[in-house]
Amino acid sequence: MPEGPEIRRIADRLGKVLAGRTIEEVWFAFDHLKPFEARLEGQKVTWVDSWGKALLTGFEDGHVIYSHNQLYGVWRILRRDVEPAGKRSPRLRLSTATHSAWLMSASDISLWHREELDQHPFLAKLGPDLLTHDVTSDNIVARLQDSRFRRRRLGALMLDQHFYAGIGNYLRSEILFFAGLHERYRPMDLDALQCQHLAEKMLEVTARAWRHAGVTNLEVWRAPMIEAGEPRGRWRHAVFNRAALPCHACGTPIERIMVTSRRLYYCPRCQQDQTSA
Repeated sequence: MPEGPEIRRIADRLGKVLAGRTIEEVWFAFDHLKPFEARLEGQKVTWVDSWGKALLTGFEDGHVIYSHNQLYGVWRILRRDVEPAGKRSPRLRLSTATHSAWLMSASDISLWHREELDQHPFLAKLGPDLLTHDVTSDNIVARLQDSRFRRRRLGALMLDQHFYAGIGNYLRSEILFFAGLHERYRPMDLDALQCQHLAEKMLEVTARAWRHAGVTNLEVWRAPMIEAGEPRGRWRHAVFNRAALPCHACGTPIERIMVTSRRLYYCPRCQQDQTSA
């Protein structure tokens, strides 16, 4: 499933095609949404945004289309006179004079008014989005010390969408590696410098994944691997999906464990576990 940076990139692409343009035709696959087609046609899209793994498309009258790609959903942007090929089922189409944005295979689509988004059953439970909500390192430090989160192990906390939305499995491993922290640490175990460092790495690694289409590894480490012709799966991340391969920083073999029923990768030397059992 795509994580926050991938959804942010989709929102960016859709925004370039839709934002500021009049939607000439709207089509919903679901019967309960069809009455809203005529209401949205002729309006301009004013913004396209992401919040965690959800995507929001705002119209000038205040209506917002909420969509979630779930496991199989995908957006496709095509010239208006071109229909998407393949076996995926179209669920939503927004057409301007020149292009159409198609949402394929996803089933979680609904229409809201902007003032009502805080009542959405999914969005109401989400924490801030690191790429969308102007989050600062000071914001993160304060949230780490919040009573809701300070006693949680980092390995579980990083995946909790109530904490920050959009962090998924690869980002969790990468953030903790670059912060130099074992997943067993809790925010309450960290001193002020460690908290600040973790906050900075949460922002830095997530932004790097957004800028580089899911790549979180440092350029100094990945460039020689790319030059040597190694596959993307080897050089994309610093630790994620690299079990038994040497750590870029120290050469120690990367280890894989299961945390919250999902795989986590870490360097046992760079991320030593100094917590009590």
